[in-house]
Amino acid sequence: MSRREEKFFALASIDYQGVSKEELKDLFRKTLKSGMHGLCASPYEEGQEPGDQLSEDQIRRRLKIIKPYTKWIRSFSCTDGNELLPKIAKEMGMKTLVGAWLGDDSEVNENELEGLINLVKQGYVDIAAVGNEVMYRGDLEEDELLEKINYVKRTIKDTGIPVGYVDAYYEFQERPAITDACDIILANCYPFWEGCDLDYSILYMKDMYNKAFRAGNGKKVIITETGWPSKGTALQGAFPSEENAIKYFINTQKWSQEDDIDIFYFSSFDESWKVGGEGDVGAFWGIWDKNENLKY
Repeated sequence: MSRREEKFFALASIDYQGVSKEELKDLFRKTLKSGMHGLCASPYEEGQEPGDQLSEDQIRRRLKIIKPYTKWIRSFSCTDGNELLPKIAKEMGMKTLVGAWLGDDSEVNENELEGLINLVKQGYVDIAAVGNEVMYRGDLEEDELLEKINYVKRTIKDTGIPVGYVDAYYEFQERPAITDACDIILANCYPFWEGCDLDYSILYMKDMYNKAFRAGNGKKVIITETGWPSKGTALQGAFPSEENAIKYFINTQKWSQEDDIDIFYFSSFDESWKVGGEGDVGAFWGIWDKNENLKY
């Protein structure tokens, strides 16, 4: 069997030996300009956090910045102004993966689900996500989540909009009932959070993707989050740095295009509030900084 050398090496890592930081930044900008499948929306300005009310002006401003570079936008909530994200994105010509944020508050969950259903019925949703990493956090029991997924599926069944659930790739192996309930597999894949060295990160992510694909028995798999932080504390063999963040972004987009993998990159903008749950790296996952300036 002959081996396609260029494809083999692309899946492992591009050879950056001898490439200066300025040359890396130039390659990053060229890659960004060529466009990507999707971006995770980061709507919170400095000093804001989930639960704060988002304004139409800030959402419109941020979506205008990222629109030239992505076909899809992913949102995480359907309340507190987040419901404006898919509406404005659609107005701007982008497709939308819209999520209802589920936690341990039943009233909030009900409002999120009804918000998602309303957005679907109004034509603002291309893919509906019922929850994000709920099993990973342990906010709900599996049967509670299944009830909510099936409720949304029943309620919007006439729209033809696929319904899924977002979680770490391995959750779809470990929870077949949830996997079976999903029309589409929405898997978060982070080599960084598993301490993977950057040089092997794309091969590692490909393995994550394949595990989710096998769990889904042929259902379409979308990588709903992946990225690399530009600053912060290292995790085993995974080192945050501007250079590594640039390389990971370029490698990810190259793989996405070569193998036609739908990927939502995380994230669009740095958000300081994330340091609480993720440590110091939490604030540095964006392509743009917290002041909306391109970082590289």
